[in-house]
Amino acid sequence: MPANDLGFSHFSSKFLAPYACDPARSRGRRFPELAAPTRTEYQRDRDRIVHSTAFRRLVYKTQVFLNHEGDLFRTRLTHSLEVAQLGRSIARSLRLNEDLVEAIALAHDLGHTPFGHAGQDELNACMAEHGGFEHNLQSLRVVDVLEERYPLYDGLNLSFETRAGILKHCSRANAERLEQAEPDGVARRFLEHTAPSLEAQLCNLADEIAYNAHDIDDGVRSGLITLEQMQDVPLFDRFRREALAEHPHLAEGRGPRRLLHEAIRRMLSAQVYDVIDATAAALQAAAPASAEAARRAGALVRFGDAMRQESGVLKRFLFQNLYRHPQVMQTTGQARQVVRELFAAYCAAPEEMRGGFGARARACAPGGPHDRPERVVADYVSGMTDRFAVREHERLTGRQIFP
Repeated sequence: MPANDLGFSHFSSKFLAPYACDPARSRGRRFPELAAPTRTEYQRDRDRIVHSTAFRRLVYKTQVFLNHEGDLFRTRLTHSLEVAQLGRSIARSLRLNEDLVEAIALAHDLGHTPFGHAGQDELNACMAEHGGFEHNLQSLRVVDVLEERYPLYDGLNLSFETRAGILKHCSRANAERLEQAEPDGVARRFLEHTAPSLEAQLCNLADEIAYNAHDIDDGVRSGLITLEQMQDVPLFDRFRREALAEHPHLAEGRGPRRLLHEAIRRMLSAQVYDVIDATAAALQAAAPASAEAARRAGALVRFGDAMRQESGVLKRFLFQNLYRHPQVMQTTGQARQVVRELFAAYCAAPEEMRGGFGARARACAPGGPHDRPERVVADYVSGMTDRFAVREHERLTGRQIFP
């Protein structure tokens, strides 16, 4: 029996809830393709993302700590994997589409700049007079335009549902521009003020859960925050005390490191179960009969009230004590300088950009995918890894910003 007669899509879909995104009912791809015999549309999306150039670059793009500061801190790649793991775990319990959750999670940071949020903020400042820079919009641009893997089209030609999930934020001006190019497309919900799919909502919340947890771990590992300081955060300290009560020996010797891991593990589990319970209750109340009905019902994937408040306290603690730590702020300033000076250098001399970007900048035309040379420069700079950006900056300026 041929593989495409095995009813694979039906087999994978029959376990889904009626409000989940069913790959058999996908809105399809911008460039139509024949169905794969052994994979659903969302599994194909995931595989295309994993094999993309932008995905490989994530291993050398960092979160809070820059690439040269240590090999054990989280990168955009490890973060994306953690989001995918958390998202799949929750999706399975809610009978949502795990493959779509995984595809969105793995792609959601593809458009992030080097040097984390510092790089993004500076590139947005550089692009202030040229349409600005939004990393979520850039992630969509990566999968729609910038990846070059197929003979007949630019981008990865992902399904509508994956693309819509990648576009987490979008300004009204950009939404209107996208809607004009793709009527009733991925930006329509930003104009109608409706919610994304449940799978996209889940990725957004899994993203928050993941970075809060791993920033605690990285922050303590770096020495910028301490376990003693974390006792001021009720959400974390509750599980630290629980772990210590069960394992008193963790207070001594090398135990505190294990205590940190155990407290984070318990905190993550509690947040996952809270999301499952709160979302299940919201779904029961809304009773959506389809994925579209769930989207029209607003934000249904959520924390319970108490967990949402405790999570907010944790986020404020990390902002004040880690993200605004003097050492982090120093490297943030240096990173912004690198991005700012790279942008200026490439705008002045586009031929310094590799991989055909210089030619694209010189060939810009209104209405095209690269309609402004500054946008091409932003594409080039945002695609850089931390270490490549540092090397390029030193090559172009003759100065070494980071040791």
